[in-house]
Amino acid sequence: MPKIYIDQGHNPEPPNTGAERDGLREQDITYRVGQELATLLRRSGNWDVRLSRPTPETLLGTSNASSLRARTDAANSWGADYFISIHTNASLDPSANGVEAFAYSRPSRAFDLGEDIVNSISEITGLKDRGMKVRPGLYVLKKTAMPAVLVELGFISNPGDAALMRDNPRLFAQGIYNGIVEYTGIR
Repeated sequence: MPKIYIDQGHNPEPPNTGAERDGLREQDITYRVGQELATLLRRSGNWDVRLSRPTPETLLGTSNASSLRARTDAANSWGADYFISIHTNASLDPSANGVEAFAYSRPSRAFDLGEDIVNSISEITGLKDRGMKVRPGLYVLKKTAMPAVLVELGFISNPGDAALMRDNPRLFAQGIYNGIVEYTGIR
């Protein structure tokens, strides 16, 4: 059974908290989407799943660096086959919107997986597809021993994206799940 490590980006409190806007916190959105995604994968019966934050209070590390290291070390030591890091984007421009994702390099299995995930989230949510990008400097992409994708679900700074993430985390989880199924062929 393939192993998938779901990293719900950021901690519920310092260190390594995420973006906040109008009472919404990135770390709360990513927690909920990760839980929903884990439920979908487990329900299929074809995946072994671990979460970086199994509870809303789970705190990883004592600094930003050790928080990131805890996530990648857990996935690597478990021998995960895939690593999905869930985040929300933010911009000073409130009109910035859409879903995008990052991989360490292209061509790569991670890049291809990310394309399927972004396409699926865009299709199911109606959010703009901002595409896949290469970001070799991102710690969780650089330090994982398996294909790793960092997904930016939408912009917490955009009222429309934020409302959709707040009100319908399951929709985003379903989009990620559909992308994983599209890439792997495993339901």
